[in-house]
Amino acid sequence: MTLAETAYAALRRDIVSGALAPGLPLRMTLLCDRYGMGMSPVREALNRLQAERLVVSMPLRGFIVSPVSAAELTDTTDTRILIEAEALRRSIAAGGADWAQAVRNTLAALLAAADAGDDRLEVLHHAFHRALVAGCGSPRLLELFERLYSESERYRFHALTVEARGGSRDLATEHRAIADAALAGDTPGAIAALTAHYRRTETVLKARMPEPAAAPRRRVKAAGSTARA
Repeated sequence: MTLAETAYAALRRDIVSGALAPGLPLRMTLLCDRYGMGMSPVREALNRLQAERLVVSMPLRGFIVSPVSAAELTDTTDTRILIEAEALRRSIAAGGADWAQAVRNTLAALLAAADAGDDRLEVLHHAFHRALVAGCGSPRLLELFERLYSESERYRFHALTVEARGGSRDLATEHRAIADAALAGDTPGAIAALTAHYRRTETVLKARMPEPAAAPRRRVKAAGSTARA
């Protein structure tokens, strides 16, 4: 890996895991000290992360970690469903034996990792969802899949590990339902299962997000007395 790739991987890992909190200013000198490298690879990494919407460039302030919000989560989820439903439809129609075997293999690896509490769970989760849509035949759809997956990953990071290791959801059943329908050629069933899976995740994540701070109440002065608006 080049220094820029190393910086990108380290920064991305820390943003997704929450080690660098949403809204945190990303001071160049502090990042260089943290990752032990010069400004050029760190700046290149930040520009790449900005393209993935994981950092934001603020006028006169430099970069910050992208804030999170329920509205952003809903928008990301809506768009993921739109893109992945179409990619999955095309994969079911055109995917051959290699596509089907990849879906089976990645599902088996994901389920085994969840049972074992494997630290590679997120990597295997990505591999499974990528395998589902990999037969779509559209590089642009796959590029959009990757970008949206990346944007949603930090919302999902902690929920995925917690739910997989004794949470309230049966993620194994959810993933198996998507794969079974896709492999059976049941396009409506596969899309419905995928959509339900993402909506459940959205609901879980929203429930765990802190409530937005209430706006301060404004004092108004009326006819010789002070009241609260």
